[in-house]
Amino acid sequence: MTETYDVSKTSRYYVYVLLSSKDHKFYCGFTNNLKCRRPLKLIFYEYFINKSDAKARKVFLKSGFGRRELRKALNKTLSTIL
Repeated sequence: MTETYDVSKTSRYYVYVLLSSKDHKFYCGFTNNLKCRRPLKLIFYEYFINKSDAKARKVFLKSGFGRRELRKALNKTLSTIL
């Protein structure tokens, strides 16, 4: 029988993307608390149980290729809110 992993008992790390309502730029980061600050709007997040994985994903999303891929993935979302 396969063991299960209870993620409710582990630390949680979120990689998030905020969109500025002023300049329409993305702001990427990672945190263990997803409370958002104005005038930034939370438009995307991913959940990780490993801090290193979360940091690596944040670095990728901040890269040129990562930003392009993010814009493609959020195309409909961005067209709705911009």
